[in-house]
Amino acid sequence: MASKEKIKQILADKEKLSIQQISKKYNLPKKEVRLIIASSDKNRQWWFYIIMFLIPVVFIILLEVLLRAASYGYNTSQWVDAANDKYVINPELGRKYFNSINFLPITNEDLFDQQKNENAFRIFVLGESSALGYPYMPLGSFPQYLRRRLELVYPAAQIEVVNVSMTGVSSYTLLDLTAGILDQKPDLILIYAGHNEYYGALGVGSKESFGTSRTLINLILYLENYKITQLIRNWTNAIAGLFSSKNKNESSGTLMSVMAKDQYITIDSEKYNAGLSQFNENIADILDMAKQKNVPVIMGTLVSNLKDQEPFISVNTPGYKTADQIYTEAEDALSNNHLQKADSLFKLAKDLDALRFRAPEKINQIIKVLGRKYNNEVVSIDSLFAAESPEKITGDNLITDHLHPNLEGYLLIGKAYYEVMERKGILPENGDPKIPFEKQDSLTRANFMFTELDSVIGGYLVAVLKNDWPFNKQANNSDRGRIFNPESFKDSIAVEYIEKKISWSDACLKAATEYLKKDDIKNYLKYMNVLIYRYPFLKDINTAVRYFYDQGKINPSDYTQKRLELITSFSTK
Repeated sequence: MASKEKIKQILADKEKLSIQQISKKYNLPKKEVRLIIASSDKNRQWWFYIIMFLIPVVFIILLEVLLRAASYGYNTSQWVDAANDKYVINPELGRKYFNSINFLPITNEDLFDQQKNENAFRIFVLGESSALGYPYMPLGSFPQYLRRRLELVYPAAQIEVVNVSMTGVSSYTLLDLTAGILDQKPDLILIYAGHNEYYGALGVGSKESFGTSRTLINLILYLENYKITQLIRNWTNAIAGLFSSKNKNESSGTLMSVMAKDQYITIDSEKYNAGLSQFNENIADILDMAKQKNVPVIMGTLVSNLKDQEPFISVNTPGYKTADQIYTEAEDALSNNHLQKADSLFKLAKDLDALRFRAPEKINQIIKVLGRKYNNEVVSIDSLFAAESPEKITGDNLITDHLHPNLEGYLLIGKAYYEVMERKGILPENGDPKIPFEKQDSLTRANFMFTELDSVIGGYLVAVLKNDWPFNKQANNSDRGRIFNPESFKDSIAVEYIEKKISWSDACLKAATEYLKKDDIKNYLKYMNVLIYRYPFLKDINTAVRYFYDQGKINPSDYTQKRLELITSFSTK
């Protein structure tokens, strides 16, 4: 057996001498010499493959480091620092779910402590545009009702209701956010979602789709956290844009028209069932993750406009009448006071609608089954809305369009969730409520932070939505100005906000300033107090005025001595 030193010498000679010469030089059998050289070649080949593998890996790592150092792309962190040791959901995070279209979903700006306070009661809300409060964002939502009621009933507790809902997303986004939510030690998670499983981001019929493989979609979402993925995506989109023949005005309409046009999905079809399956599996994963962390979850069944929203797209479907035929039969049954039959037919007409913006009834069935399976409470919001509607069938009385509740509807949803929380004892621990339960709802409504400007904005947003496809098949929203007819300063401010010329806070401040100029101090304070409530760092009127003055958004000449005296007088009442 050759020694290590001799093997080293043999390997040094192998390029200069033949096998026979090496054998003679070191007095070794030729077979052993061949084995020594062959073993060396194999080791060298092994290292060669490792190096070849490491070169692209190192390149990728270095490129990722450089892209991060250069702050390339958007930030994929779920939470960002909002100053004063607060977190807020990253407003750029929504880009992660939209690859094909240039759209950044609306998010709320609910703050919460980076380190949870001992007396904090923390709720996270997961959902889509309805959970966000469309069209009355940011304050006209059911989570805001819950926040206000909890603040009034439990004044000693620190109430944190964090609404992480986004417009235009599906249950894949909800699942993607769940781990980050559970890291923040929630006392409760509320879910109101399911309408977007077909046309929301990553939905089976959406233009933002990667197919129906959950493994693939979740892998893509994971890879989106890396800057290299963003770089590749941007290059791909840029190259595709060079060869695209799409009309530049194609994406000028509402998100509904951009995401779903011509994507018809019939009942019981493969895509129909795929949408149900993805919702079931994604929500099941969310509930399983919450269960492992012992965090209670309350879900709500979905509502939509049954009576006053005729089907968007009626097509022939094997085994069924058309959606339009069923809708007509429902109207006939309603006119003849056959209410139960009418309700069933309206629901069937909705389910036969080939344009699936309204969740089918099977989504509500899935929600109830999952609630039982994971021992989570389910709020029957669809039944609540029916009970509060004429003829016991939900319509325009509580819905603004095809599925988004009006303000009264959102208040009802908030009340329903709260009552389940009360029944299950999921409420702040520090102290009993001093306000009798039967008076809490009316007190909350009387002190709900919502303005007439918010209502006007909501009305205009719905008008824009209904002017476009699919409500208006011949619509052209390129000139939205013709939809509006401003008659007051609040109308004009609302239009500025919708046209993205000013932010919501600027709109609210502008309205407050108009009232100040009119010496209407009561309404001035109402709008200023709403701003302070929305942005607690403002603390009080004086702090708010100084803050907006420093930003150049307040004209000091508007604050005359007379008005300052009036403000002080009203503030101390």
